[in-house]
Amino acid sequence: MVETTISVIKADIGSLAGHVIVPDFLIELARKSLKEGVEKKIINDFHVSNAGDDLELIMTHNKGEGNAEVHKLAWDTFIKGTELARKKKIYAAGQDILADTFSGNVKGMGPGSAEMTFEERKSEPIAVFMADKTEPGAYNLPLFKIFADPFNTAGLVIDPNLHDGFKFVIQDIMKDIPCFIEMKAPEEMYDILALLGSTGRYTIKKIYRNDGMIAASVSTDKLHAVAGKYVGKDDPVAIVRAHSGLPAMGEVLEAFTLPHLVSGWMRGSHTGPLLPVGLKDSRCTRFDGPPRVIALGFQVSDGMLVGPVDLFDDVAFDISRQRGMEMADYLRRHGPFQPHRLSDDQMEYTTLPKVLTRCENRFVTEELVPKGKAKKKESSVE
Repeated sequence: MVETTISVIKADIGSLAGHVIVPDFLIELARKSLKEGVEKKIINDFHVSNAGDDLELIMTHNKGEGNAEVHKLAWDTFIKGTELARKKKIYAAGQDILADTFSGNVKGMGPGSAEMTFEERKSEPIAVFMADKTEPGAYNLPLFKIFADPFNTAGLVIDPNLHDGFKFVIQDIMKDIPCFIEMKAPEEMYDILALLGSTGRYTIKKIYRNDGMIAASVSTDKLHAVAGKYVGKDDPVAIVRAHSGLPAMGEVLEAFTLPHLVSGWMRGSHTGPLLPVGLKDSRCTRFDGPPRVIALGFQVSDGMLVGPVDLFDDVAFDISRQRGMEMADYLRRHGPFQPHRLSDDQMEYTTLPKVLTRCENRFVTEELVPKGKAKKKESSVE
């Protein structure tokens, strides 16, 4: 049976009025470019979308993960979009384009990518999650809840196809050379949590059912690791399969009802709630945020995409959005103080170190007395 590959490749190549939203003319350019890719038989089908200021290319094909032709199609689309963005003078044109020439695939070149390959089941529902103003570790909590928390996913208890659990492939994204570990839930649940709780270092890369069925894939690309400095947040994407021996779509979405705290937001330097929003709200405004996640649902049929449905565009998530905005309002009151501003180790690749260097040479080893301060007069006793 022919295997189908889903490739979701994204990049911030420019946005309107700041870090807000991808303009329509870039969406249309991308659609035209990917249509040519279909005509050339590079890909089977596609859907173009956005998450805030990130252009999202969702593609199906039969060429496997990391395929040079598919990645080159995405890269060329981003390059053409960057040229038009610069011509139109829109903001941060080409922000995620960190290489001069294509080198086989987009990994290490700026854009982020999540891919998975599978044999299509009788029915193949998937959800594509696209986040803005945050980092890959933002998916750690919801994906753990989907595939390892029975309080979220009833199927882990009552469905014999899920009862044996899942394997988590976890990446240490702070290593210069990619490093991975495979851990099984529920057997190693506490060890999994020990890693995934450190969202800035350990992130989920893939999740498999314990019999080997692929269930989820996440982009783990770190922009600062490529550029050596802060050039924008990583804005990760994820692909999750649902139903027929995997968590139901309702269980997948349930994990996002908690607007949990993630790092990113303004200048990639602040903690904020991850809001589940529909495409109509896929624009970041307040303090360049708050961070948000969009979910598009598809059926995959013979390598083609049927859909999408805008999964978070539902009143069922209104209470989550309201709770998230109350959290955002509370955090904003902290201004430049932690925990709203990230800790020093997380600020290493932001612009803060340039400010702190101004103070470094002024520190001394003994307590200072302000210059010109009058000495205390001694009292006299007559």
